[in-house]
Amino acid sequence: MPLSDRDRAILGFEAEWRRHAGAKEEAIRAELGLSPARYYQLLGRLIDTADAQAHDPMLVKRLRRLRDARAQARVGRAAGDSG
Repeated sequence: MPLSDRDRAILGFEAEWRRHAGAKEEAIRAELGLSPARYYQLLGRLIDTADAQAHDPMLVKRLRRLRDARAQARVGRAAGDSG
């Protein structure tokens, strides 16, 4: 299924959000009309799609890398806590 307008808006926002003044969470609400939690939920699903990969491969690759690094850090912390 091709990307929706909302999907493209989310990817575009994520690519450009640093240009916005203020906090990212405020910009998410103002520009996309989403709660930050919902935004990140949608973004997480979106970056796993082939359509998002085709739309902006560099952004999607960067976001996947960041997500994977955060997951690895959580696993490392959890392993350290139990030892």
